[in-house]
Parts: sequence; structure tokens; C-alpha cells
Amino acid sequence: MSLETDLLLERRRVKRRLGLWRALAVALALLGGAALLGPALLGPALLGGGHVARLSLRGFIGDDPRLLRALAAAAEDADIRAVIVAIDSPGGSVAGGEALHAAIARLREAGKPVAAVMGGTAASAGYMVALPAQRIFAREATLTGSIGVILQSFEASELLARLGVRAETLASGPLKDQPSPFRPLTEEGRAALAAVIADMQAQFVAKVVHGRGMEEAQVRAVADGRVLSGRQALALGLVDAIGGEREARRWLAEAHGVDEDLPVEELDARPRAQRLLDAAAAAAWRAGLQALAPLALPR
Repeated sequence: MSLETDLLLERRRVKRRLGLWRALAVALALLGGAALLGPALLGPALLGGGHVARLSLRGFIGDDPRLLRALAAAAEDADIRAVIVAIDSPGGSVAGGEALHAAIARLREAGKPVAAVMGGTAASAGYMVALPAQRIFAREATLTGSIGVILQSFEASELLARLGVRAETLASGPLKDQPSPFRPLTEEGRAALAAVIADMQAQFVAKVVHGRGMEEAQVRAVADGRVLSGRQALALGLVDAIGGEREARRWLAEAHGVDEDLPVEELDARPRAQRLLDAAAAAAWRAGLQALAPLALPR
């Protein structure tokens, strides 16, 4: 082997060693920064300390087991002084709304003050999940209400017939394929489905009666699926006040002694270990960037 080749190999070995030492130095710097700045960057929800939890519900409301587990854990978390349910949703499934309604009600049963804050929309299941709160805030222009249940399907038998397509169905009973896109609803099928809708509507109405302390006749008078503005909902007793999160924090302070200066932390459905690891990594990265910033060369 020539001397030139030996020198080239040795140079590569030296570069690898330097690369390893540099990587180790950067890692130590990041960990040190995270240790120094961690309390400020990770937040009280992960490091411990009193705070207000915010449950943000946006878009379609479904049955989310991870979120339900997070709510169950929040009910047992002594560091959570209160919960704000922030809603901006046009609705979702009846079962999803029911599950969240029950989970939020358990927060109250555990002694957590709960305030609901409606954004641009909090309708149907979006309104249902606000009902367990001790106080509901809405904007004047919030679209809310829509107390009702809907089941939609389509029926394309005429179109299929024109195309020369005929569907064959084998069912265990006359109602098993109701509704079906391949044939019109039968009177028997329509009556059965209407009974299901009526039962779900009765459940929804009962939740409003219980949550708002209203008479059933009052609720049924507006439980025809109509949407309402925040001002209309306030006049009808479906919400308590006009406002947003700031007004909710003021109410929590006045009614429950929850300090307005307490930090607000998002209620996260991820496991605590994963949240801690992700937050620590993000904190270390930010700390490293802050530590390296003074070393940046001027342009």
C-alpha cells in the first residue's frame, strides 16, 4: 500500500472522529439548553403545576377513544384547576357527541369547573358537548342550536334500471337493507327508521333539559333542527353569556377562584410519555438554536 493511500485513510479516520466529537458536543449543548429552559418551554402540564386545561373540539365530532382517555386522566389530575371546552364544530355523530358529553360531565363530577366557549359554529353535536359545562359562552354571531338528528341516504333504482343494472339482495329480514340505494324505502322501513330518529331526538332533548334546567316543552319548541345566532340562543336560555375565553377566565376566577394568571395548556390525547418526549425534543431544539444564534456569522 502506498504512503499516499495511508495518508488518505488516516485523514478519513480523523474526520470521522472529529464528526463524532462535534455531534456529541452539539447533543450536550442541546441537553444543557433543555435543562436550563425546559420549565419555560415544556409547560406546566408536562412538568407539573397548576393550570387550566383547554379541550379544543374542531370539525367533525366523532367517537375518539384516545380523547376520552385523556379526559378521564384529566378528571384525576390535581394540577388541572379548571377546563375550558373550546368548540368550533358544525356537529358530528350522535354517538360521538354522547361520549364526549358523558366525559365532560365526569369532569364536573370530579370537581373540575367547566366552561364552554363557542367559536364560529357550535351546532348539533357541537352544542351537545357544551351542555355539561357550568357556563356556556357564545359570540353574538355564533351559529349554534340545530338540536336534531338526521339520517340521509340516496336511492338510485331508476338510474340503475336505465343502465340495465339490477341489484340482487339477500337479507335475513325485510328491514335489514333499509335504507338501501338499490330500492325505495318501504313503509315498514320508513316507520322503523323514523322511530330510531325519534328516540335519538328524545335523548338529545333530555340532555338539553338537564343541562340547561329548562322545561321539555321549551326545548322541543326550538328542537326542530333550526340554527340560531348566539344572541338568539342567549334569549332562549340555550347559552349563558356573550363572550369568549377571556370572559370564561374571568367567570372561573369570580365563581370558582381559579386565578386568571394560571397558564392554559391544551388537553392532548397523546400518551404522557410521548408528549413529554416530543416536548423535550422540541425544547432541546429551540434551546440549541438559541445557544447557537450568537455564533452566527454576520452577513
